Amino acid sequence: MHVLGVCEHGTAGNELEATVDRIVDRLAREGRVGVVRYDATIADGTAGLERVPTPGGDVTYDLGADGDWIATGTGMSVGDAVDDLASDCAYAVVVGVDSLRHPTVVVGEPEEPPESAIATVSGPADLDLEELLADLEAAEPHRTLESLVDRVKRSPDADRAGAIATFTGRVRARDGEDDDRTEYLEFEKYEGVADERLASLEADLEAREGVHEVELFHRTGVVRDGEDIVFVVVLAGHRGEAFRTVEDGINRLKDEVPLFKKEVTVDDEFWVHERT
Repeated sequence: MHVLGVCEHGTAGNELEATVDRIVDRLAREGRVGVVRYDATIADGTAGLERVPTPGGDVTYDLGADGDWIATGTGMSVGDAVDDLASDCAYAVVVGVDSLRHPTVVVGEPEEPPESAIATVSGPADLDLEELLADLEAAEPHRTLESLVDRVKRSPDADRAGAIATFTGRVRARDGEDDDRTEYLEFEKYEGVADERLASLEADLEAREGVHEVELFHRTGVVRDGEDIVFVVVLAGHRGEAFRTVEDGINRLKDEVPLFKKEVTVDDEFWVHERT
């Protein structure tokens, strides 16, 4: 799933809504769209609707400033809502958040657009929808472990599979009590080559006897303390093949896929390969 933010700076609300409607209508021609709305003025969980259709969209989650469902108060954050859409939607449009790490369209004239901005427009008529779609598709998709598990379950060979094994790698704050705390890791990939190696590795692992589907995903950019970095998901006939393939998958990913890692602690920052 690809995630697009839409936020406003100094514009009337109707320009924002008209821009969102035009974007959602275009994306819906490519695949299912989920819309997440954030309204910082609503914090008591009593206003608005729990799920409201948006023109061209399939799901709208309205969220208050405290992260609650506006109508039900389930405590879901914007990130939780995006994660929830990842299994079923091709796109998620997040409205009203200007600090997303995902590509963002800014409606209005900000003094300093967010780093994630891929377009700044005064209204819907200024949008080049085809260019926007191309930029969005070129960005890193949003994957969760659950979305990858759901994907392998949809395999044509799923009825012959008795096991799904997974691995999740996450940012470790420290190895020992006396270590400096890691604030975040930053990953860069060798453009083109990394994606080709991942695809080749998936195909190689899927060629094994008894293995039906393999999904590998590694985030790039900034990944903070406690966040997930990498997923390996294997659909196999039996647990033995599944476990072996998961272990081989993560080991070969680390050895064969060109990814560069910078570690930022409370006191220092360094590229990890420079210290090994």
